[in-house]
Amino acid sequence: MNIRVLRTELKRSVAPWAGAVVLATALAFLYLVNAGWGEGTTAWTAQWTSMALWTRGLLFYLWPLAVGLGALQGLRDHRSKMPELLSSTPRPARHRAAVPAGATAITLASAFALLVLLGAVQVFANTEYTHLGWLPISLVGALSLVAGAVLGMGTARALPFVLTPPALAMGAFVFTALMHTTLGRTETDTATGIPITEPNRLSLLSPAVQEVRDALVTLSASVHVGQTIWLLGVAATGFALLVAATPRTRLTALAPVLAGAAIALLVLPSDPRRMYVLDKAAAELVCDGPVCVTTTQRAHLTGLAGPGKKALRLLHGALGDQAPVSVRENATVPPEGSTPRWSRETVLFDFDDDIVAAARGEELTLALIAKGMVPGCSPVGWSGTGGEDIARTVAVGWVLGDLRSLPGTDLAELRRQFDIDAREVWKDLEALPRAEQRSRIDAMRAAAFSCEGDALDALSGGASR
Repeated sequence: MNIRVLRTELKRSVAPWAGAVVLATALAFLYLVNAGWGEGTTAWTAQWTSMALWTRGLLFYLWPLAVGLGALQGLRDHRSKMPELLSSTPRPARHRAAVPAGATAITLASAFALLVLLGAVQVFANTEYTHLGWLPISLVGALSLVAGAVLGMGTARALPFVLTPPALAMGAFVFTALMHTTLGRTETDTATGIPITEPNRLSLLSPAVQEVRDALVTLSASVHVGQTIWLLGVAATGFALLVAATPRTRLTALAPVLAGAAIALLVLPSDPRRMYVLDKAAAELVCDGPVCVTTTQRAHLTGLAGPGKKALRLLHGALGDQAPVSVRENATVPPEGSTPRWSRETVLFDFDDDIVAAARGEELTLALIAKGMVPGCSPVGWSGTGGEDIARTVAVGWVLGDLRSLPGTDLAELRRQFDIDAREVWKDLEALPRAEQRSRIDAMRAAAFSCEGDALDALSGGASR
């Protein structure tokens, strides 16, 4: 492709505007919409993989936009009433098609690269864990925008109607929506009896990915390969439609996208556990004595080590040989909706847990004691308040010998009600002999760690009646 011709194309076509619209839309979502991509350890500026996955998630909206803008570019010759004139020139059709396609591809890829660069600058300042495992996620995202735009251009060239761009944009949006709902999800029942939906192989044909639930999760290599094959087929079909001049060649142009889909579905994994997988390097533990965090959070180890060791000492003083001996960030990613599994020997915690995330200074010691006494039995991916919070507050008070309010609940009225209920249970527990107190604490912990029965009921003596 002649560089001078490409430069002229960039100056006179809508390609630069397409990149600007995509970038502006992405930034509007990230900075103006209050959503999950701005919170906790999975924030788009917190970790490299989270940044790559969140920017890919935005393709739910950006990809249909790219398809529509590509179609608008593809109508240019028809609006100028030049198709017959251009077809009579000796220049090959593929050369003529490569110029607008290349210009659009460059601007859209550059817009996505700027978006990733903006996130990368912030991630670099927020984490000590640097790796390149996120790069394939972003490269496939850029390829998807290019492929969608080229497909839009080719389709508009084959169907040169005014309504083609909006129809294609809406069709692409419906496609991404279906891939994330009915067609792209499979409903399953968990051990808790709560029905959940999991992504299936078909959903991976969508350029977008599901929202980031854990900073330790990434896409597997087979997903990258399968999606690349599929998107190359989409781009090839779009370019073939750009150069096709007869109904037969336009029909033949559909072969790459069909072949790409067939091959991709053979390569893409069918098991959800092989789609979104644990990043083993990110989950590797870094320790300061008995206190450990994952590699992604090693910057927090210094601030956690002191409160963690203090929490272990206090737990040992209250529970003796039954006390946990280590504090560790939870480095597993169990299926959504499953029942949590806890260890009596280790205080497992998550930096996104309500209590831990809200703790400051000495409160962090209280939060770790709380997780060591009543870790929580809400299904993975769900949050719950009520009896467990009351039992947790009383249990921490029993360890410390003084009832205190725990961090975690943003709703002040709800927090006050928890404290009132906890004080009533605390008074009943404090009035009992020490042996009976220990018996109820043991019963509470048995219910809390097995997730069978009610921890508050056991603490109140209901389990022994």
